Amino acid sequence: MLRFRQMKTLQKFASVHANVHNHFSLERHLVDRVTYRERRSAALGER
Repeated sequence: MLRFRQMKTLQKFASVHANVHNHFSLERHLVDRVTYRERRSAALGER
């Protein structure tokens, strides 16, 4: 929080970061390599 001078800026950053993390977080440790690649390609294709 030290880098953000206003709470509003921190909240905006955290909101965007959470959305991006949820979109690209594919739980790599739970899926095999082929499934991971398919999901990653689909996520990148939606941008």
